[in-house]
Amino acid sequence: MPKTDSQHPLRYLISDRDAVNELAQQYGTPLYVYDGDRLISNLQHLDAALASAFSDYQICFALKANTNPHLLSIMKESLPSLGADCSSPGELYIAEQVGIDNKRRLYTGNYETTEELNLALASAGHLNLDDITSFDRLMKIRIPDEISFRLNPGFGSGSFPEVVTSGKEAKFGIQEVKIAEIYRRAKESGVKRFGIQCMSGSGNLDGDYFVRLLTAILTCARKLESELGFTFSFISLGGGYGVPYRNDEKPLDVNEMFGKLGATFRSFYDPSNGASPRFVIEPGKIVIADSAFLLARVSGIKESYKTFVGLDAGMNTFLRPALYKTYHKIFKVGDPKAPHEIVADFTGGICENTDRLATDRSFPNVKEGDLVAIMDVGAYGFSMASQYNTRPRPAEVLLLNGESRLIRQREKIQDLFSHTEWNAS
Repeated sequence: MPKTDSQHPLRYLISDRDAVNELAQQYGTPLYVYDGDRLISNLQHLDAALASAFSDYQICFALKANTNPHLLSIMKESLPSLGADCSSPGELYIAEQVGIDNKRRLYTGNYETTEELNLALASAGHLNLDDITSFDRLMKIRIPDEISFRLNPGFGSGSFPEVVTSGKEAKFGIQEVKIAEIYRRAKESGVKRFGIQCMSGSGNLDGDYFVRLLTAILTCARKLESELGFTFSFISLGGGYGVPYRNDEKPLDVNEMFGKLGATFRSFYDPSNGASPRFVIEPGKIVIADSAFLLARVSGIKESYKTFVGLDAGMNTFLRPALYKTYHKIFKVGDPKAPHEIVADFTGGICENTDRLATDRSFPNVKEGDLVAIMDVGAYGFSMASQYNTRPRPAEVLLLNGESRLIRQREKIQDLFSHTEWNAS
């Protein structure tokens, strides 16, 4: 008989059948459920690890992971110095709405339009460009006092190939052999302050990899400073700090990792020799992924060439498994320790064969109407949800201080057509 899943930070919630049933009855399914206590704890733990290793640092939360304003406000209240890593005009807008200071907003676009660059100049304190063509478009608007460029050091790492964002196959960043000329052009154009950034991939669980990456960034930064005669204002290691989705994966030891990163940073920038650049990170998953689960109800069970457990949540509700073939733990609500007696694919009602939330997954026996919880969906869960097959997006609920609160209403079918113009016959 297959083994059952090991512990999860939110399994205590899944074990409370009555409480979860009450959530389903009150708010409906599918439903994104966030544990505010876990979210705050994750953020404070990360901040403490950085504070012990760096005297000058900035956490810029990667808004692409989750832009719910209620969650961002809780994070901002818990950590007033919180910054925002933005990659779209919409993310800049919500950063402003929740009160994240302009000087703590970093905008990293790619292949931006002139309109996007205009918005970024107006509402982001730090502008990070992906290519010299972006700078060319920027020059037609105005030259900012500070600019940063995204380095592609020629290597990258991620939990699977699709999320490796640096190296020879990545669409992002500037080759090291070309980047000096770009900084030279920016300096000659009147830019006075500079940053450098690198985001090399997502979901990494090897702390030593980040040491290797930071060493490559710092080596390049020092070479640029020597060649061009300036000192960087900030150096960003980007994001990509993973969480353990599978039982055999171990979480990052952030205290150990940032201890090593701090020592590496000081080996290039000795604070006793004067001011050094601010150290910046852009985390997403490690802050919010394991703070949420997706609550779904079994809508049907089909015995065919294999067993299919149909849910009222599908790839429109949670895209990552269909897009990346990612693994997410699934628990039976009320009995997460139940022995596994079936092997099934978990699918939704979308008219696509790729509509799978899990494949060949061992699981306890279930019946129609049972509730299941798909774990670790706080990052890139709702933010990737769609209205495909003309299906409304789900609701979101926050659990905090022993109470539940609706933080996003469930869409209605009528909402999907609220911005169309047509004449009904």
